[in-house]
Amino acid sequence: MKISTNHLSAAYLNLLNEAKAVMEKAYSPYSNIRVGAALLAKDQKIFVGCNVENAAYGNTICAERSAVCNAVANGYRPGDFKAIAIVSNGENFSPCGSCRQVLQEFGSNITVIFEFDGEINSMLLMELLPKGFPKKD
Repeated sequence: MKISTNHLSAAYLNLLNEAKAVMEKAYSPYSNIRVGAALLAKDQKIFVGCNVENAAYGNTICAERSAVCNAVANGYRPGDFKAIAIVSNGENFSPCGSCRQVLQEFGSNITVIFEFDGEINSMLLMELLPKGFPKKD
């Protein structure tokens, strides 16, 4: 299936490519579902993350939260981010509720790019998590 990415800017296409590259590094021996995320800061710096599963499933780290932690460890804070691209080898993938909430902490105006139903979606986090807690923007 060919997926149209004509509506995405070059920067967002690059972000998807960064997410795909880091997805290959995921550690997912239990589900075999690899996820990669690339978080774009307003200064154009990109922070990547991948999922890291654990036998104690609740200790699994999602790619999105891994990318956020990478950015925070490098000194970035709420309001510093423009977009995040998330890719997976699984079908009909979108950020989980925990990741949506963590991203909300950093700004509801973050553009979230992901594939669902064979289409690349690009929408604001506030559309994925309406009335998120706490309201940050």
